[in-house]
Amino acid sequence: MAIFFNPENALKRAEELIKVGQKQDALQVLHDLITSRSFRSWQKPHEKIMFRYVELCVDLKMGRFAKDGLIQYRNSCQQVNLTSFEEVTKKLLRLATEKAEQTLDKETLDVDDPWFKFLWETYRTVLEILRNNSKLQALYAITAHKALQFCKQYKRPTEFRRLCETMRNNLANLEKYRDQRDRPDLTEPETLQLYLDTRFEQLNVATELGLWQEAFRSVEDIYGLMCMVKKTPKSSLLVVYYSKLTEIFWTSSSHLFHAYAWLKLFRLQKSFNKNLSQKDLQLLASSVVLAALSVPPFGQAHGASRLEFEIEKGRNSRMANIIGFNLEPKHEGGDTLSRESLLQELVSSGVLSCATQEVKDLYHQLEHEFQPLDFGSNTKPLLDRISKLGGKLSAAPSLPEVHLSQYVPSLEKLATLRLLQHVSKMYQTMKIEFLAQLVPFLDFSDVEKILVDAVKHNFVAMKVDHVKGFVTFGNLGIESDELRDPLTVFAETMNKVRAMLFPASSKRGDVAPNLEETVEKEHKRLLARQSIIEKRKEEQERQQLEMEHEEEMRKLNLRMQTEVAEQKRLASEVEDRRRQRILREIEVRELEKAQALLENTERRWTNREERERKLLKLAKTMDYLERAKREESTPLIEAAYQQRLVEEIESHEREQQREVDLSRERHESDLKEKRRVTRMLSSESFGENMEIFQNRVIRLREAEFERQKSLKEEHLQARKQERDVKRKRIYYSKCEEERIRKLQEEEEARKQRGPSQSSAKYIPKFRLSQATEVSGSADDHQWGSRRPQHSGRGNAAPLVEGDQLGDGGERPGGDSWRSEEGRYSFRSSGPRSSFSSRTSQP
Repeated sequence: MAIFFNPENALKRAEELIKVGQKQDALQVLHDLITSRSFRSWQKPHEKIMFRYVELCVDLKMGRFAKDGLIQYRNSCQQVNLTSFEEVTKKLLRLATEKAEQTLDKETLDVDDPWFKFLWETYRTVLEILRNNSKLQALYAITAHKALQFCKQYKRPTEFRRLCETMRNNLANLEKYRDQRDRPDLTEPETLQLYLDTRFEQLNVATELGLWQEAFRSVEDIYGLMCMVKKTPKSSLLVVYYSKLTEIFWTSSSHLFHAYAWLKLFRLQKSFNKNLSQKDLQLLASSVVLAALSVPPFGQAHGASRLEFEIEKGRNSRMANIIGFNLEPKHEGGDTLSRESLLQELVSSGVLSCATQEVKDLYHQLEHEFQPLDFGSNTKPLLDRISKLGGKLSAAPSLPEVHLSQYVPSLEKLATLRLLQHVSKMYQTMKIEFLAQLVPFLDFSDVEKILVDAVKHNFVAMKVDHVKGFVTFGNLGIESDELRDPLTVFAETMNKVRAMLFPASSKRGDVAPNLEETVEKEHKRLLARQSIIEKRKEEQERQQLEMEHEEEMRKLNLRMQTEVAEQKRLASEVEDRRRQRILREIEVRELEKAQALLENTERRWTNREERERKLLKLAKTMDYLERAKREESTPLIEAAYQQRLVEEIESHEREQQREVDLSRERHESDLKEKRRVTRMLSSESFGENMEIFQNRVIRLREAEFERQKSLKEEHLQARKQERDVKRKRIYYSKCEEERIRKLQEEEEARKQRGPSQSSAKYIPKFRLSQATEVSGSADDHQWGSRRPQHSGRGNAAPLVEGDQLGDGGERPGGDSWRSEEGRYSFRSSGPRSSFSSRTSQP
């Protein structure tokens, strides 16, 4: 294995090998570089190397090499540049897709080509590498969508099942290993939306491929994802969800759950689709009502075992949970999921009132009318009109086209059952021909099948006698129930005999005291056996998948070994003739380059001369056209000028005349105003009145000025006093704090010198506290009344030490300063008075 310290040298070596046709050796060189230790730290040239590497992997169909290279490149880009890894992965998928599409035979649609197998393996490899990584979840979703579209486009049901199982296992591992690094958080809206979009695309592809069992499993995946994060998806996704549920339940003949899914879909459209028209609303409501009417009017078959009942109950519970996780609350129990409760809910919630008139009439005909002889003739026209209704919803493009005709067979069966039920209440016997005439929309063979099903489910009691040609209704006694349940009748008869013979021990517990316990044990054993059978089936499926995977791996390894051997044989054959081929290729390439250069030169000269000729011709043509246009436009321009000149002269005269008229009107108005003013000035009392008015205005203005001036002065004086009081209080507080601090320092110094060295008098602590309280009490008021604040400054200037003591020296010892005289003398000392006089100056 060659060692390259510079990655670009390895790329150059690979390019040289590719030019001589040794792609396998070139791929091995790049593979050795990518898997080496020097490739673990990402660099810019690595991206170019990976692009070339994936191209070689696709050309040689080496999926294993592509997988190893992507894993190594993901590890190197994980913390540095994941965008580069995404580009490399996208290029791998793009190249594999292009190769598969190029080899597709459009006429025969041969999708078993090796390139399609390689494309499928590429999808699986990429999904395996990108799984459960929060930084690569967007690329994982894109790859999953492409893989699903591959299965849909080329009709690959087997690959689709494996793909669904792979994504299902990835999600299960995501919940299993919660402490995994870079694990996607499903509680984030973006992550949840990606997973939901993928599952809904999976559901769409499953329904289009007709894989209804896989579609139901996809629905369970979506429901499990919602239960995992405990969030409700968007209304648009819920519409798709319930529309697919209607198709799945209808295909599986689960008509009751099909009707409930239609009800959920109707409520979603009515609540969230504001553009829903009245016609679309009627069509949706009609689908809901007809789906509910299509549910058979009887439940489980008569005489079913308890095991079958438990299995059916579990299945119904699963389906009810899948339907009920919507915005509305879940149903409280399985008993409410019935045909009767559904029809009552449709009537009470107003769904029936939104349906078309034909559907309403059919509902009343089937559920409320009692006309045995006219029942069939009245129902058939309604069914014919309903079969023609349907179409695409204009305001709901996400929903499939609605066809009410799909419910007609079920409605015909329901109408037949209702007819038999009504006839059995009125007649005891009836001819077969007459009964066939009462059902005009079905043959009697179909009616007979429906009749057998109704008797099986204990819906009606009747017997058909083809020998006599009669149908007998009512309780048939020994020929019906007793023949159908002989052991039950025999047990009841024996119980009556035992009660007659042993009246004291007529209780069941005396005959079979452990019967209930035995039945319970048998029931549990059957349930356990069912669980074991299901587990065995799952184990068999898993083993089958593992065997298929091992078989695929074995075939892949065999194919790889064959390809390697073939490549070695070809390399040994080509080695002898490599030099000659290289020389020939070089000669041919140089000859082609020279010939191409000569052709390009000639082509350029030819094109240049052609362009010059075209330009000359175009210049002459433009000159002729311009000259012709000017010759034709000259008289037109002159005529337009003369016309414009005449119009402007007329306009000028009109404007001049209008200006003269306006001047005359203004002159006359000014003369009138002058005469009016002249008459007013000539009055004798005009001067006296004007002087009186002026004096009165002056007096009023002087009074208002004086009032405003006094208010202003009062306001300024009040604000000045407030500032003085505040400044005095602050200054006095500072002085008191300084004095107390000095007293404390003297006390501390006295304690350090001792009693013999102390000459000052001892000051108790309560004296100090009293002195502190003085700073905030009545002395503030005294200071406020004695020392005005400086009117031109924000704060009073601090006093020097001499000003604080009064004589420029230290405070003398003793308590003489504590007396009232001492305090007043201290406050009124010379320096403070001078300070007060200074601050009071303006």
